Amino acid sequence: MDDVAKVSAPVYESLPAAADMRNITMMFGSFKANDNVCLTVPQRSIHAILGENGAGKSTLMNVLYGLLQPTSGEIYIKGEKVLIDSPSRAIYLGIGMVHQHFMLVSPFTVTENIILGREPMRGAGVIDMGKARADVKELSDRYGLNVNPDAKVEDISVGMQQRAEILKVLYRGADILILDEPTSSLTPQEIKDLELIMKNLVSEGKTVIIITHKLAEIKAIADRCTVIRSGKIVDTVTVSDVSEQDLASMMVGRAVEFSVDKTPATPGEVVLKVENLVVRDYWDHKAVNGLNLSVRAGEIVGIAGVDGNGQSEFVSALTGLRKAESGAVTLSGVDIFNRSPRALFEHGVSSIPEDRQKHGLVLEFSVAENLVLQNIGEPKFSRRGFLRKDNITEHALSLVEKYDVRPAGCAAAKAGSLSGGNQQKVIIAREVTNDKALLICVNPTRGLDVGAIEYVHSYIVSQRDAGKAVLLISFELDEIMNLSDRIDVMFSGKVAGSVEGDKADQTTLGLMMAGGDVNAAS
Repeated sequence: MDDVAKVSAPVYESLPAAADMRNITMMFGSFKANDNVCLTVPQRSIHAILGENGAGKSTLMNVLYGLLQPTSGEIYIKGEKVLIDSPSRAIYLGIGMVHQHFMLVSPFTVTENIILGREPMRGAGVIDMGKARADVKELSDRYGLNVNPDAKVEDISVGMQQRAEILKVLYRGADILILDEPTSSLTPQEIKDLELIMKNLVSEGKTVIIITHKLAEIKAIADRCTVIRSGKIVDTVTVSDVSEQDLASMMVGRAVEFSVDKTPATPGEVVLKVENLVVRDYWDHKAVNGLNLSVRAGEIVGIAGVDGNGQSEFVSALTGLRKAESGAVTLSGVDIFNRSPRALFEHGVSSIPEDRQKHGLVLEFSVAENLVLQNIGEPKFSRRGFLRKDNITEHALSLVEKYDVRPAGCAAAKAGSLSGGNQQKVIIAREVTNDKALLICVNPTRGLDVGAIEYVHSYIVSQRDAGKAVLLISFELDEIMNLSDRIDVMFSGKVAGSVEGDKADQTTLGLMMAGGDVNAAS
């Protein structure tokens, strides 16, 4: 990053700004999402946008990309005043955006999604799919994104979907790339690769705007950072001049604890026991191949591993979304192998899913309705086939306040209208409140700001301290190490080794995640 900054700074300071947003105000009814925001992004730089969930970051970038029309304000691109009234106009002006929530057509292949609207033609009305596939593969290889161009989007992991979105923007040749939480689903190595991609893009004359909650990521890659709080600009700083703690304090308006405050675990009886589990993936390969694992009451067991080693298939089988081929799964001694999601819930399983929009929420339902999805049949919430709406609303308002879901009082709003981080808070509020014997957490803080992460981590620990068994699957190694009492490492579909949480270090875990022999290395 230093080399890029030293080369690019004299250049971009002598050029008109890549994007200059002046006095942007964005109103949704009486709610002011952006309040007289002024943002200047120099050319040939990496500019980070930092703020709490619901601070207005994505709204501001949606204005720049033409998805929203501001209530007031002006936009200049490379010194010229422009009207960006649609994404098509933004693309024409050289602006591309990768959204936090994917804009992909699930039944289409990766290639079909990337070329959509820019299809190479062979003769009259015939798409040259051979050329399209070759172009996508060339881009994938050049940027190290490693996507399967022939895979259907509905069959691939969240991480690969994110990479397909990035490729889609690169395919259109944007000069200004807006990346909204682009690394939230990537592995550490993929993040390193993406950081290199961004640096290379800047060295080739492009400009990158990155919305991220990862402070270390900002320090590693960004030249400048603009901090937004409650719709207003707090400050724009040169990243090399500030610390991660400085950025966190500016973002939330208070000091933030990065370490997890927890006492040593006192594990009880085994709650979850998995024996010789075999689960096949969409391509009929054994993604989970003889996995053995146990989680006791009053402990957090973390699953570490590089994405693609069977974690998604394992979780899908545990939560009833995919049938396992063989093995045994028991919950407090009761057989729950291949039971339905409803049966698992009734037996004592609660889960925070990997994909909050696909498996966690009904986006067209209100926040209040989403908070009682599994409990709607209880007498408190329905009677003789009729919903008790006052009780549902009261329940929702209580959880919205307790879990700081924003905007305040959003119980009647559609879940799909909330920011990604606040959608995650809705799921966490629901699942923790369900008070089940086993809580399965899959990337529980994906897309959350540091203040919200601190909050979620405290709730996960509180579940452990209340005697619940917690299974944590996360691609954030720091999260695994900070929260877990015991860490199991998955490699090639099985547990390759186990480490006590207080004895874990990144070197040992990294070696195990790569399939190395820890004993031989020592």
